[in-house]
Amino acid sequence: MKLRTVRVRMFRNILDSTEVAIEDKVTCLVGKNESGKSAFLGALWRLKPARSKPEFVIHDHYPAWLEKRHRNEGVNQKDFDPVEVRLEWEPADVKAMEERFGPGVVAAGTMLRLWKSYGNESRWEAGCDEQQAVKNFVAKNTVPPAEQAVYASLTDFAALTAKLAADVEKSKDAADDLKSFTNAQSALKALLGKEGTFNDAVWAVAEPRVPEFFYFAEYSKLPYSVKIQDVLKNDKLSDPDATARALLMLGGTEKEYMLNPDYERRKRELENVANVLTDDVNKYWSQNPDLRVQPDITQRTVQNQQGQQSVLDELKLRIWDNRHSLSLPFNEHSTGFQWFFSFLAAFSEYEHRDPPVVILLDEPAVGLHAKAQADFLRFIDERLTKRCQVIYTTHSPFMVQPGMLERVRLVEDHGKKDGAVVSSDVLTRDRDTLFPLQGALGYDLVQHLFVAENNVVVEGTSDYAYLKVISDHLASKGRSCLDPRWSIVPVGGADLIPTFVALLGNHLKVTVLVDSRKEGHQRLERMAKDGYLDKQRIILVGDVLARKSGDIEDLFEEGEYLELYNQAFGKTIGVGELKGNDPIAARIARHEGVSRYDHGRPADVLLRERDTVLAKLSDATLKRFEDLFKRINGTLVA
Repeated sequence: MKLRTVRVRMFRNILDSTEVAIEDKVTCLVGKNESGKSAFLGALWRLKPARSKPEFVIHDHYPAWLEKRHRNEGVNQKDFDPVEVRLEWEPADVKAMEERFGPGVVAAGTMLRLWKSYGNESRWEAGCDEQQAVKNFVAKNTVPPAEQAVYASLTDFAALTAKLAADVEKSKDAADDLKSFTNAQSALKALLGKEGTFNDAVWAVAEPRVPEFFYFAEYSKLPYSVKIQDVLKNDKLSDPDATARALLMLGGTEKEYMLNPDYERRKRELENVANVLTDDVNKYWSQNPDLRVQPDITQRTVQNQQGQQSVLDELKLRIWDNRHSLSLPFNEHSTGFQWFFSFLAAFSEYEHRDPPVVILLDEPAVGLHAKAQADFLRFIDERLTKRCQVIYTTHSPFMVQPGMLERVRLVEDHGKKDGAVVSSDVLTRDRDTLFPLQGALGYDLVQHLFVAENNVVVEGTSDYAYLKVISDHLASKGRSCLDPRWSIVPVGGADLIPTFVALLGNHLKVTVLVDSRKEGHQRLERMAKDGYLDKQRIILVGDVLARKSGDIEDLFEEGEYLELYNQAFGKTIGVGELKGNDPIAARIARHEGVSRYDHGRPADVLLRERDTVLAKLSDATLKRFEDLFKRINGTLVA
């Protein structure tokens, strides 16, 4: 099943997160320290944890400022549900249901709702069509012709059970009818099984298919030394020891091999583990490609309190550094490396789990260098999301991907009145909460600016969004798009473009795209005359549209841009309501009675609803963007 939404209530500092949409692959929770990010993961983890078995505890988890007051008011806190999720039935899940209850029981898009209470009891709504399941059963199990219409009209299994019981009783003198009814009754009991009700029988199919939640945090790191027998034989392990067990089992290791007194057999098993981990380290750890894992087992004799002696096997984990020709104990390497290595080991236990787990990462890679954080993001996309959904928290700009802001959910603590709030709306949060996003965008801009030789300078981030997203869309269709050598550079306003060109125009190849009606064009023309900029590298949107004035928004069909605007601002403006022939942004502002509106918000809708919006764009809109891209590409200098 695929996790679609999560709602957390009355858990630590979260009073009600409302429903938070979860992405198909990666969802990133961004916020300040103590904002509620970890609380959100903590509640979700307890729904169905993968290894250690944490539970909801009222005194530990119920909001502290409300716990006693609600108890005194008679609130039944034990029955309260701190976590609720919606899970979508996937094709394999539907098949499993239909094998038991027949076709049509699970409609397309059906969601399973699942709650867990502070009493650690689960309840669910499967969303399945019980009436269809009854119809399937009746069609498969023959009843006397005179009763078929009555049975076909039944809507639930409770009514079916009662009807069969009554008909068995009254048909005792009619052998043929009695046989039909008793056969159907036996088939019904087999169908519903020991659960006895449709809801419970559905859960018997669904529960094994609900994903477990694999939680990994800083305190889950591997210890340097591990007592092997304790780790392999104990069912209840701490998080570090559970990670150690995953390491021991990694290379196909079996208990009898790892504890084998034969040195050669034991050494071969250790090499299996080392080879697997070293390959992963070398692939995803670019900070030092000369590291090699060197696990070893020591055996020493120990004496217990009764004077009896036994052999204690301990795993010692060392890392050989070929760059410096030495090995160090695992716990003497950098905190970042310890975390990365530990996660590789822990994840190995769940990588091929069926059904796939949902991975919850609390502040992953926080001890890593910015480049290593980029490596870890690559590891998430290339490895983790092959089978698993990933939800992680961060306050690092290097753990936010500027081109995938639809993954981001912002978490902000609003105090005791409203608690922590989780939102995908980046336009209403405070500056500190937004910092990781701003930092990510700024870093991405700087990287492109100083790495790219050819730059298209635009006024703002909305221009960047339109050009980038629609160019990528056209490229996917084999149509004209921006040449990949271009880097798009938003500078924060039309007035700043001349300054940017003056500072960097001599060092970089710059083409300028501006709205046709903006002031300051005279400065650009003068700069072209003075040799700062080739005149043909100043592109006016109006020239592309063959109009005297035009903004980038005018490249869209009017109705298509209005749809973005209406969705962004919660409006319902129609094309016929706008007066005049000037640029559409000016007409909208005039209709709304404002001098200017935030142009970034419609662009944000495009970023977040990319697939939906792009699918609706007309060929006329795409053709205008193609014309623009051809003009820009025409200014490339070989």
